Amino acid sequence: MKQRCTVCGREWGIERQVLRCPCGGLPEVEQNERDWDGERLRRLFDGRLAERCSLYASGVWRYKELIHPQLAEVSTVTKYEGNTGLYASEPVRAYAGVAQVLLKAQSENPSGSFKDNGMVAAVSHGLSLGYRRFACTSTGNTSASLAMYAALVGCEACVFVPDSGIAESKVLQTAAYGARLIRFDGTYDEGIRFLEAYAEELGLYVCNSVNPLRIEGQKSIIYELAHSLGWSLPDWIVLPGGALSNVSALGKGLRDLLRLGLISRLPRVLVVQAEGASPFHRLMSGGGERLEPEPRPRTLASALNIGSPPSWEKARDVLRETDGLTVAVSDEEILEAKVCIDRAGIGCEPASAASVAGLRRLVREGSIDKEASAACLLTGHLLKDLGALKGIPAGHSRGTGGLDPGSVRSLIEG
Repeated sequence: MKQRCTVCGREWGIERQVLRCPCGGLPEVEQNERDWDGERLRRLFDGRLAERCSLYASGVWRYKELIHPQLAEVSTVTKYEGNTGLYASEPVRAYAGVAQVLLKAQSENPSGSFKDNGMVAAVSHGLSLGYRRFACTSTGNTSASLAMYAALVGCEACVFVPDSGIAESKVLQTAAYGARLIRFDGTYDEGIRFLEAYAEELGLYVCNSVNPLRIEGQKSIIYELAHSLGWSLPDWIVLPGGALSNVSALGKGLRDLLRLGLISRLPRVLVVQAEGASPFHRLMSGGGERLEPEPRPRTLASALNIGSPPSWEKARDVLRETDGLTVAVSDEEILEAKVCIDRAGIGCEPASAASVAGLRRLVREGSIDKEASAACLLTGHLLKDLGALKGIPAGHSRGTGGLDPGSVRSLIEG
């Protein structure tokens, strides 16, 4: 197991923090696939589904042999992350317009977002290297996840918070876990560049998606989805695209499953961005080779408010490999899809609803067949972005004056 630059091929051991290669490329973890035996691992993973209070009850560490087999148990953190619901909703299926829709609710993770799958692997790796101070730049979900795990193991979390494009409810969650908040004038992208430049000097272990161990942990999302479906996958996997780490993790996990023989084919991948923060969609739809950043991204879906996604090259490779697509949807489309998901009893933050909004758009345009099956990732909890809820009509609300059975009955039945 080692780390390798995805651009120039330079290699490092797993016993150090590597955020960026001198050539500018991002590192990724390279597993020792010679040790993989698909049938043995299938039996092992199936058996671990019966675990309740052990390390392997985690929906991430259940697949430890594919994530960090060398990690010592003393450094392995868990809050039983993963194990999130997979829902078939008829209202959402009808809204999207395809034959089958499954909603993978990563919002049910301990901190309320998919970030926990990757964060638990990153924090565990940092602990194994002796770090006690962890850091990230975040618009919300990453910081809440990091702060939770740092508090769990008695370490410090330093969170760099941009001055705009964030969800205050997520920042409050981060503060509640005891993180040190460092607010700055600038964007998420500027915060990432700062950490890449000064983390080593400041003694910080960086837990943003430039950390390749984050990607290894996030692979478990696609492992768990395939495992839940008897090691098969639908025609399409649909997910929101912000920093694009989830796309690169998804692709890496799909390759793993195919090499192991646990799945027989790759599904197609659809990445959905918000129109006000869609540099990756512009790149892919325009056929370019270099991403042009959006200097001031703007969308009410705060988790998508990223103008220069660091993982765009890896995400591009995933779409090329899976014959995937991108689409950009308006904030209005996102909110409309969110209402549908919320009223179906599942719920999600706006960024999550982008997945269903994008699927619906491409079905209507004819780019996705109506007979297709799809799994949409819901990345964050309903209460993650309370500011956005203010613009969404609530369920029927009418006053009665005083309380008496007659007036209440008329409101219930009216």
